[in-house]
Amino acid sequence: MALAYFNTPYSNRPSSPSRTSDHSAVPCKYLGLEEASRRKDTCNVVIFGQTGAGKTSLVNLITKTQAPVSASCTTNPTVYEHDVVAHNRIMKVQLFDTAGLDEDSEGTDKQAQTGLKKLLRTLMTKGGIHLLVYCVQGTNDASALQRNYKLMDSEVKERVPVVLVVTGLENREPDMEEWWRSNERSISDLGMKFAGHACITALTINEGVIDKVKQRREQSYHTVCDLVGQCYSHDGTGVPNMHPARRTKNIVLFGEAGAGKSSVVNLMAGTEVAKTSLGIQRCTLDWQDYVIGFDEESYKVFDTMGIEESGLEKKEYLAAVANAYRFIKTLDAEGGVDLLLFCVRAGRFTAALQSNYRFFHEFLCDKKVPIVLAITNLEREQRMEDWWEREHGIFARYQIHVADHACITAANGLEGTHQQFYEESRVAMRNLIKRNIASKHNDVWTGGNKVFVALMHALKIFGKNRYIRKNALIGQLKRCGMSPQTARQLADVIEQGEVTT
Repeated sequence: MALAYFNTPYSNRPSSPSRTSDHSAVPCKYLGLEEASRRKDTCNVVIFGQTGAGKTSLVNLITKTQAPVSASCTTNPTVYEHDVVAHNRIMKVQLFDTAGLDEDSEGTDKQAQTGLKKLLRTLMTKGGIHLLVYCVQGTNDASALQRNYKLMDSEVKERVPVVLVVTGLENREPDMEEWWRSNERSISDLGMKFAGHACITALTINEGVIDKVKQRREQSYHTVCDLVGQCYSHDGTGVPNMHPARRTKNIVLFGEAGAGKSSVVNLMAGTEVAKTSLGIQRCTLDWQDYVIGFDEESYKVFDTMGIEESGLEKKEYLAAVANAYRFIKTLDAEGGVDLLLFCVRAGRFTAALQSNYRFFHEFLCDKKVPIVLAITNLEREQRMEDWWEREHGIFARYQIHVADHACITAANGLEGTHQQFYEESRVAMRNLIKRNIASKHNDVWTGGNKVFVALMHALKIFGKNRYIRKNALIGQLKRCGMSPQTARQLADVIEQGEVTT
């Protein structure tokens, strides 16, 4: 049985696509599988997921066309060739729109499952697969994604990057990215690893659609194209390769609880995107990420819990191990760290001040990433910068050396001079970021197991309990999704202390 629509006049071939009203016409053509699988000059993208997940709508979004939805009874994928523009370059992409992996009480439909496996094997032995796109509906909970993920993973075994595209989010509040924030931890706990993600709407734009949905669809188009572009390059031979290039810069924001980190995120964003966590018990390296933008630049801010003055007991240490593993994997997938933003509350200096500085600057980033200070709680100063002139010597006493600083207030909703200080603080923070963020992110981040082991040593140094049983550590690493062999090897390295401080 053929695995793709061929360029023939038969009735099972899709009709000529019509254009959606919000995009200009862009060339797009259908290909047969035999021709498509031999191509060496294209980026091959396989889109898979259940029927109704929005796979064909995703193709329509990328190609700026309105192709008909494929019949669910066929196992034949449709192959589209299209030029995708992202990161100021044009990429020739082949999109393989596969049959829906329908599920019932007995599991995934066997015919569609067989067709997907055959397609993956064919491409991997011929032209190659450069990106797998797992397309899911935003209404699904994370646990519902696992079965089809395992089907795909059993075939490619981490040889091909996999990204998650979540559709149907045109009404998600406060933004489409909220779906990922709500489900990221569950996805990680279930052992699903994605090289990137996009939360989108692929809803067709017709008359009567509100402007907000139009804007979200346009945003979705650029997000998906950038996701493909982040994973594609040429090495000079014409062979596509995967790499973590990206346009969004990553900022790791850290400090003790109560320093005002979430308020600083909202200050920079110019709106409330981060919820404050007063009274909520959090563990070291718990984090929440937010995408913010200003002055035509996009930033992802990782609001991260630092080390507390009380240190880490055994249970907290093991929780921090899991957090560290997930955190580093996430940063690796996002392309690393471009700036460390150390948030300190004025008048509150504890032993954890130096511990946090060393933990993030020395152990996480090997002293290679620019680090800056944001000193909060200064709304009562006559001039906020006066505080720095009086007190900056305290950082030298703690052996804390930074590239730059901003004296601010992140307390919104105050009146008079205090509100003026708040607006000045927004300008100061944005300028601080622009002045100091790394210009060449690929040169400053190493990531991987080496950084993970370094963080494990740091947790022992700064924690109360330095003697954690190796079996307990191995068990926690395995629960993070690490193979038993790798977990044992890393536990040995951590126990032997091969990475020095």
